[in-house]
Amino acid sequence: MNLLILFLGYLFGSFPSGYLAGRFAKGIDIRSFGSGSTGATNVLRHIGKRAAISVFLIDVFKGVLSILLAKYFLLNDSWQVAIGLSTLIGHIWPVWLNWRGGKAVATGLGIFLGLSWQVGLATLGIFILMITLFRIVSLASVSAALALPLIMFLSFENSNISLAFLVVSLLAMTLVIWRHRENIVRIIKGTEPKIGETKNLN
Repeated sequence: MNLLILFLGYLFGSFPSGYLAGRFAKGIDIRSFGSGSTGATNVLRHIGKRAAISVFLIDVFKGVLSILLAKYFLLNDSWQVAIGLSTLIGHIWPVWLNWRGGKAVATGLGIFLGLSWQVGLATLGIFILMITLFRIVSLASVSAALALPLIMFLSFENSNISLAFLVVSLLAMTLVIWRHRENIVRIIKGTEPKIGETKNLN
């Protein structure tokens, strides 16, 4: 049963919401535009706000759903984390799209909302703050990822530390930073586009 739920987590994560938005809204393969990601940010730049919001919400829901499924079957912290990671893997490397998916931010948020809604909301707060100040989605995403392990650690009561939750927060941070490595280079160079800009990302 646990392995089946693990497989379902991958399938949830691999649901190609951004790709489908491109096909249905404009008849395009969103991976051929901008950053090549199927995530909400690339959808916003090349399809529009309504499609981007829909993709973001669906991607968050994928993460929440996988963790709620694990909790429904009373799986322990380690299995919840394993299923969350399988969902992230499915989102980043979906089998349906030749292993080219999103950058794990929205689905990662959903996973942490499922594991600990307080941690998820605090991380979302960091993201919103950085977006408000700098209007650069990738900078907000990386900032939230960097803050995630600290927020997770501070959420534990006394010595009641879940090693599995702490480890997955570190892994999620690493994945998000790695997926945004090209964005980080552009941020340093000052060429990363802000919301509403359409600079060449190649």
